[in-house]
Amino acid sequence: MENAPDQPDQSNSDKPVRGNEPLKKATEKTTSFVQFSGIAFQMLGTIGLGVWAGMKLDAWQQNHRPIWTIILSLTAIGASLYLFIRQLIKR
Repeated sequence: MENAPDQPDQSNSDKPVRGNEPLKKATEKTTSFVQFSGIAFQMLGTIGLGVWAGMKLDAWQQNHRPIWTIILSLTAIGASLYLFIRQLIKR
């Protein structure tokens, strides 16, 4: 007995649409690529800001050795790794 026009077809409601699987996989790959690219730019900005601030402090204090550059760049590397791991755990 066939379904009347006013009754929905129940046979296909449980099956996923297979035509969208490649599109879904491509979208997931693109999304993860964009997320990790954003994290990389955030790390680059954090480390760059630390190095720049250290160089400015060394120039202001007229240090012969780049003490502040070393300290702030290592601190920025540690902070960017901490932020990277924290964002990686969230995902």
